[in-house]
Amino acid sequence: MNTVRALQRQICDCRLCADRFALTATHHAPRPVVWFRPSARILIAGQAPGARVHQSGRPFTDASGDRLRQWLGMSEAQFYDRDRVAIVPMAFCFPGYNAKQADLPPPPVCARTWREQVMQAMPEVELTIVVGAHAQRYHLGGAGRVTDRVRGWREHAPQIFPLPHPSWRNTAWLKRHPWFETDLLPALRLRVKELI
Repeated sequence: MNTVRALQRQICDCRLCADRFALTATHHAPRPVVWFRPSARILIAGQAPGARVHQSGRPFTDASGDRLRQWLGMSEAQFYDRDRVAIVPMAFCFPGYNAKQADLPPPPVCARTWREQVMQAMPEVELTIVVGAHAQRYHLGGAGRVTDRVRGWREHAPQIFPLPHPSWRNTAWLKRHPWFETDLLPALRLRVKELI
């Protein structure tokens, strides 16, 4: 446990992207959001914290988090129980916005530096929920579209469930793919319930 705490402290102290973030439209400083413990049985592998999470220091404290919790069938208390649920994005810090106020992608240096160590620090994980393209590329490998990966969820279940990002921007996607709510979500909720 001491080595995990040391790893968490190292990530919290990380300033690898300070110069990169200073050049974004948001001109912000790094603020890693670290949310994992060795006892976690569920891993939510996301993309990167958003602006609200950067402010709060708590993952998914926004409308995307509300939608994700609804998808998972989890209460807020269950979702934020670090002993059971780890939330580990591909980058621990908010990457910032570009000049058009669009989200920048997670800097790859974060995953290269920390991800393998974090994965090894969580030996009890039985379910990985892979949210969005960046996390899916890492955890499922290769190229491919989010829609195809999510449609092929049965290939990875019950250990891994690929999901689209729960952003409001994907509302039209959800309407075009009703099988997501009728087929995938009930299976995912059942698996989550088994583990919590």
